[in-house]
Amino acid sequence: MLSKGNCIIGQSGGPTVAINASLSGVLQGIIESDAYNSVYGMVHGIEGLLQGSYLNLSEQFKTKESLDKLAITPSMYLGSCRFKLPHYEVAPEIYEILFNFFTSNDIRTVFYIGGNDSMDTVVKLSSYAKANNLSINIIGVPKTIDNDLPMTDHTPGFGSAAKFVATTMLEIAHDTYIYNIPSVTIVEIMGRNAGWLTASSALARTSYSNAPDLIYLPEAPFCLDSFVEDVKRIQKQRKNVIVAVSEGIKDKDGNYISATSTAVDAFGHKQLCGAGKTLENYLKDKLGCKVRSVELNVLQRSASHIASKTDIDESIMIGKAAVKSALEGKTAQMVCYHRMSNDPYYVDVVSHAIEDIANKEKVVPRMWINEAGNDVTEDMLTYLRPLIEGETVMGYANGVPVYCDITHLHTKTEQK
Repeated sequence: MLSKGNCIIGQSGGPTVAINASLSGVLQGIIESDAYNSVYGMVHGIEGLLQGSYLNLSEQFKTKESLDKLAITPSMYLGSCRFKLPHYEVAPEIYEILFNFFTSNDIRTVFYIGGNDSMDTVVKLSSYAKANNLSINIIGVPKTIDNDLPMTDHTPGFGSAAKFVATTMLEIAHDTYIYNIPSVTIVEIMGRNAGWLTASSALARTSYSNAPDLIYLPEAPFCLDSFVEDVKRIQKQRKNVIVAVSEGIKDKDGNYISATSTAVDAFGHKQLCGAGKTLENYLKDKLGCKVRSVELNVLQRSASHIASKTDIDESIMIGKAAVKSALEGKTAQMVCYHRMSNDPYYVDVVSHAIEDIANKEKVVPRMWINEAGNDVTEDMLTYLRPLIEGETVMGYANGVPVYCDITHLHTKTEQK
């Protein structure tokens, strides 16, 4: 086991309902192990640390009550960044700043919580430490509503986002069915290249509602003409058609249906411009009925009021497992869920080499999409159902939820 020193935790990428539960789990694991003297938190991820911004989390989270509140607080208590860390051979000065900080503050372990791009940061920090024979453990903790990290059965944050999508889809169905007029409602759901979240809309189906009637994922080629025919076929059975589409649906040549801009983000991802609205405008010219599109957008990411208890509990568990991995001397690893059973549902936590995960993407297996490419299979539903189970207990004041104070993220303060 490592001798006592300090550690630091960072969060980056997009927010989720469960990323603070993983942060709480790391803190709980540290307290239970008594393996570190102090725990620091990067404010706004690795980019914030480069600017000298960090907190002493040991001073802020000392009680079970504070850790429990953190676990149900949405988004990222420590703040985030979209900073692409360059390779150390390209920008050695950046690594000198970071590792000088680690050395001067006796940092023995870095825990970094995030998705695909965050795991790229874990790879690069680990590679620098290894190349320079530096004794510091770098552990990745997964999160992303997209569920697209390989080697893990699913990702913290996905189950809660899936629960939100399914619940919202059911509520849209109730909203839609009240009018005795033909209509088509297109619901656009996040998912650039992986359709996991859109697939979860199928969980909304009940004995009285088949919504969504059609589901389109990026993994199956999308054809506008076939889409129109699919909608017309459903219209022969029901006056209201509800469609779920991933933001990243593509044609047979791999072109995004919604991409009308050449803009890209810091990581080179193409900026998409509304698949739902694109399909709405196309259908209006083809059908003689009301057509509207709904974009769930950022609402999918931080809806703690509809969080999955399974997701929150597992996120705490994986945070604790990350501490265990560090204390076993592991580095350049990401902790992952391994599904042991569907009935009863049970997962274990294992660790995998980060180079097998970073800059790679897990997409929906084609066999979990029907042959026509407009729905998902029962195997997909079997995979999804356990992940949205259970509801969390939240505290309220003046009618709204009580979360952790994040004043440090939205006010200008002197950096340390």
